[in-house]
Amino acid sequence: MPFARLATATTPTSHLGLGLAAVGRPGYINLGREKDLGETRTVETLRARTHELLDAAYAQGVRYFDAARSYGRSEEFLADWLTTHPDLDDIVVGSKWGYTYTAGWTTDAEKHEVKDHSVRTYDRQRGETAELLGDRLDLYQIHSVTPDSPALTDKQLHARLAELAATGVTVGFSTSGPAQAQAIRAALTVTVDGEPLFRTVQSTYNALETSAGPALAEAHDAGLTVIVKEGMANGRLAEPYAPDALKAVAEETSLGADAIALALILREPWAGVALSGAATVDQLASNLHAAVVDLNDDQLARLAALAEDPHAYWEKRGQLPWH
Repeated sequence: MPFARLATATTPTSHLGLGLAAVGRPGYINLGREKDLGETRTVETLRARTHELLDAAYAQGVRYFDAARSYGRSEEFLADWLTTHPDLDDIVVGSKWGYTYTAGWTTDAEKHEVKDHSVRTYDRQRGETAELLGDRLDLYQIHSVTPDSPALTDKQLHARLAELAATGVTVGFSTSGPAQAQAIRAALTVTVDGEPLFRTVQSTYNALETSAGPALAEAHDAGLTVIVKEGMANGRLAEPYAPDALKAVAEETSLGADAIALALILREPWAGVALSGAATVDQLASNLHAAVVDLNDDQLARLAALAEDPHAYWEKRGQLPWH
């Protein structure tokens, strides 16, 4: 399994990954995006920014890189970077299928992505990913599984995914929405020829949305590698938007609110990788300080009080504008 490479890594930041959702396309829902990216968001501008981030991440010990078919040209940008670094054999590359990017490189599209977990979409997107990433792909995940997703019950799809796993690519899934825990537990029961199909799970977990925690612990105990996404709650846990309690702990530790938010994830025994969604090199450097954060019981208690009802959290997330 490719994540064994991370288990043997010795850099303090090896359990932090870089997600490319924020830089693979001009529009996204992260707060502060106007400041982070500015007005110039051409394909070549974001390609250069992505490569700069990948260079900085690798130099600082990051070894997991995460893309998706729906993240605009993220796979293409990552593939270009990998082509110029053929000697890097200690990294893990993941991508996702199940959403199709439909924004046409604009920030004001009526729909930015369309979800479809059918075998037809898998076959098409698997071919598209293979064309770009080839044998550099280590992990292929179903994007945003929910309890009603046909991906949980489609035996033909399961057979296709098992065929992919037999070639050496790890098969996983990601989750979204207030019923993440239900989706995770349902996915853990999916088998092909008596063997569990999924070997990784990528879920939203952060100081504001902790509801998936117990199910992620169960997934870890079942042998899955847990990847945590949206640890910054799409910018709600970063300066200047962070809650006062988080800002206070950040001041006490002389680190950024972002580092504290990611440190809360890393301290969970089930967390294999926590993703940084940085859009700038400075943000990335600040995020990576999470590896050295030490929080006391009082600070942890104050931060625990930030958790929201999952339905309220996802309703707020759904109202964030694409910009």
